[in-house]
Amino acid sequence: MSRFLAYTLSIPGHLFPQMSTLAELRRRGHDAVVVTSAPALESIERAGVRARAATPELERGLNLPRAENPEERRRRRRALVNQQGKLAAADLERAIEAERPDVLLLDPLWGAMIAAEGSGLPWALAAHSPVLIPTLAPRASGPGYPPPGGVLGRLRDRLVGARQRRRLDARLPRVNTLRAVRGLEPLAHVWEGPLRAPLVLAYTAEPFEYPRSDWPASVRFVGPGSWDAPAEPLEWLADADGPPLVLVATSSVRQNDEVLAETALAALADQPFRVVATMPLEGLTGHIPSNARVERYVPHAAVLERAVCVVCHGGLGITQKALAAGVPVVAVPFGRDQFEVARRVEAAGAGVRLPNDRLTPARLREGVRRAMACRAGAKRVAAAFRAAGGAPAAADALEALAGGGGSRRGTPSRAGRPEPRLGVRDGARP
Repeated sequence: MSRFLAYTLSIPGHLFPQMSTLAELRRRGHDAVVVTSAPALESIERAGVRARAATPELERGLNLPRAENPEERRRRRRALVNQQGKLAAADLERAIEAERPDVLLLDPLWGAMIAAEGSGLPWALAAHSPVLIPTLAPRASGPGYPPPGGVLGRLRDRLVGARQRRRLDARLPRVNTLRAVRGLEPLAHVWEGPLRAPLVLAYTAEPFEYPRSDWPASVRFVGPGSWDAPAEPLEWLADADGPPLVLVATSSVRQNDEVLAETALAALADQPFRVVATMPLEGLTGHIPSNARVERYVPHAAVLERAVCVVCHGGLGITQKALAAGVPVVAVPFGRDQFEVARRVEAAGAGVRLPNDRLTPARLREGVRRAMACRAGAKRVAAAFRAAGGAPAAADALEALAGGGGSRRGTPSRAGRPEPRLGVRDGARP
């Protein structure tokens, strides 16, 4: 049996897909340990997977105070991401030394990827964002453009993609410095970093991800990883004869999207639905109508069994969890990869994309009505997700990686690892 070590942020969109895979590996008799931030450790261990605390600084900057000037917040976040690289690299190396794993499974944290490559161990990247996957075969991603069609679409992607890669490459000197002290050759571009992974587990599947023929050989589509943190049964869901249920979900990373929950409650207050709104970060100060309840967290799988529609911010986790259950989505994106996810919902015919600057109760109410007519599209996506194989397929890929990896636990093979650059001591730390 093998030992698998996962290094991940604790936010659900990152942790939950990997937990489904690690739980499957544990079921097969392997050892699995998750290194993540302290708040998630208890729920991980309750699920039967070992957990270790990551450095407390790993997630600093994810939830900066709302009152700050937006430009100042962006500046601070960039500075913290740069600092995070060194922190994650050193933190992962400490975990490798303590656990002596056979295989690593990583979030796409640039410092952790460098430490993984420098370790000589087999490693896999967990791709839980459509922005990351096109980075492996560069294409414009992030703004949520429609899929390219014809010459103009390809030209748009080429121009926008080039600008995006130049912006990423501003980090290149820091990346290559961290690589050099670990005996790794420099990269020409930052986006080449994920290409170094022997395996990329893409927690999605075509046709929700735009079909294409030029995916790198390392990419394995396995569909979404569906996992919920252990929780008590929801007694208030027991009424099977109650009105149809609409789930409203906001982000677990601060982005000022509580307006989505407020608008949804207002839009559906006089409609024949039960409404459940989950707000992990912000409370709701306004009126809560009689047909609604607001919770900080509920296991979404239990609610989705009774839902007819999901209204959400377009995070890939909740969006794919809804579609995997055959439930159509109204996606209202606010930032990060959400514009790409919302566009994919629309392109797949599995729901409705509603820009946040057009969000009103009337438009959202109409969006729910239109999304409910997309149930056939949601079911098509659900069938594609099932065909991708899910956690068993991801576990198969990781077992294959373990079988062809290092020579023995804690003493990785140097096969395929570049020789140290002259003047740099192999294994040195910054």
